[in-house]
Amino acid sequence: MKTGKSYTKSMGTGTIKPKKDEGFTLIEVLIAISIFAVGLLAVAAMQTSAIRVNSSAGKITTSMTWAQDKIEELMALPYSDHQLEDLGDPPSGTDSQGQVHQATSDGYTISWTVTDDNPLPGTKLITVTVTGRGKVTEVTYVKPDL
Repeated sequence: MKTGKSYTKSMGTGTIKPKKDEGFTLIEVLIAISIFAVGLLAVAAMQTSAIRVNSSAGKITTSMTWAQDKIEELMALPYSDHQLEDLGDPPSGTDSQGQVHQATSDGYTISWTVTDDNPLPGTKLITVTVTGRGKVTEVTYVKPDL
């Protein structure tokens, strides 16, 4: 008579041990694969987001480096240098943003405006703007007349 349990005879000892069920059911395997797939999709989404943010950070770093380089170059010039001239008001019929000094390098446009006696008399307000690859960076410096 069968009792519902499966028994196996152990070799050599003569004892009988119950046979354990081994393996996984099909449903267990499908559930595990589903959970694993959801985890993989989350990791893939995270990777694409990380790549996008990393690319954006690289562009910001590059434009900030260009802006800082230009500010340092302009800081080293004498107060009366022609690159630090206030170009004054724009001619009539042009935009109200004023005239700017401009240079282009490696796909970036570096422009700077100089305003005399701003914020104090005897100073020049230098604003460097770097535009390129979808990013705009602006750095401002006040140069005193020493």
